[in-house]
Amino acid sequence: MKTVTRLDLNDARALIAGAAAHAEKIGVPMCIAITDDSGHLIAFERMEGGKITSGIIAIDKSFTASAGKKATHDIGTACQPGAAAYGINTSIGGRLMVVGGGLPVMHDGQVVGGIGVSSGTPAQDREVAQAGIDAWAAWA
Repeated sequence: MKTVTRLDLNDARALIAGAAAHAEKIGVPMCIAITDDSGHLIAFERMEGGKITSGIIAIDKSFTASAGKKATHDIGTACQPGAAAYGINTSIGGRLMVVGGGLPVMHDGQVVGGIGVSSGTPAQDREVAQAGIDAWAAWA
């Protein structure tokens, strides 16, 4: 038998609150998704003005970061022509995201979930995702 540590709904709410606060600060309404360590959705928020098309992207960024246990921008680098994982982004029905904005959430050296953010530039999405993690870490 194995004991697994993963995010719960209260953790997800703290991650979303931290990310949303930073998105408001930079003036970019975002879609923010939180998944558990297996990539299953725990919570989602589309801020007022967040792009409709960004909802699925944020969810898939979070899925990729948690289930793949890597940041989406790192997977993006690894799937370029000539790289070790070339073409992996076409796996799982195209669900693996390779654009910045998906980060694994770590606790005691293990992935306990993921956060995915979309509606800004990849750099803004990544910055907002990191702000969510930082706020959660201060709260947890």
